[in-house]
Amino acid sequence: MYNFYAVIIGTEILNARREDKHFNFVRDLLNSYGHTLFSAFIIKDEKQLIFDTYELIKKDPNAVLFSFGGIGSTPDDLTRKIAADVFTCKPLVRNKKFENDIIERFKEEAYPHRIHMADLPQNANLIHNPINNMSAFELEHRYFFVPGFPEMSHPMIQECVKKYFSESIKKYRKTFYAYTSENTLIPLMEKLPKNMELSSLPIIGKNGPEVELSLNYHDEKIVEKEFEKFLDFLQSKNIEFKILN
Repeated sequence: MYNFYAVIIGTEILNARREDKHFNFVRDLLNSYGHTLFSAFIIKDEKQLIFDTYELIKKDPNAVLFSFGGIGSTPDDLTRKIAADVFTCKPLVRNKKFENDIIERFKEEAYPHRIHMADLPQNANLIHNPINNMSAFELEHRYFFVPGFPEMSHPMIQECVKKYFSESIKKYRKTFYAYTSENTLIPLMEKLPKNMELSSLPIIGKNGPEVELSLNYHDEKIVEKEFEKFLDFLQSKNIEFKILN
């Protein structure tokens, strides 16, 4: 079981200078493989904030991280150093292959700044950048750090998800819409299996409260069994409902 996190680093997104293009991409990509996002953060380029966010994710033993932004060579590119501090507790080291790639592309202009993009956390693996060969990197095959540019980062993440997370546990979803308050259904909600995903969406209808309730679980028979309990209850109370799927 994986808990997928997206961390989108960009002060320019928060101050409205740019629109975020990563959240929908990651959500939809994971959904196409049968996964869902566990959490997503949009944070500014601030050292302590990035550190604390990574630390939070590191504490989750099932975490998979997709981090966007901050791996360049300008002073506001903080990701490489912070990733090393949090995930390896060791200093950055020069990746020779990436160093050669930078020199090959930029020649004398690789120095004094661009060359530092090759300073990566120890034991980092390069992620090929199909646009300009300026690599991103990953740690432990579950912490992935890519540029903020969607044109570069999205193909990289697609390849990583395909390579490491293409297999998923199939889940089964059942959904109904009922013309009642979700409060009416709480006693049944409380008796659901511990790991069953519950989504209860209250709606203000023309004639009063309504609710859309969805159950999602890896065992189809259990989903159907629990779903029927809700339907039986609604019928016993003469509450109108319709099954959505």
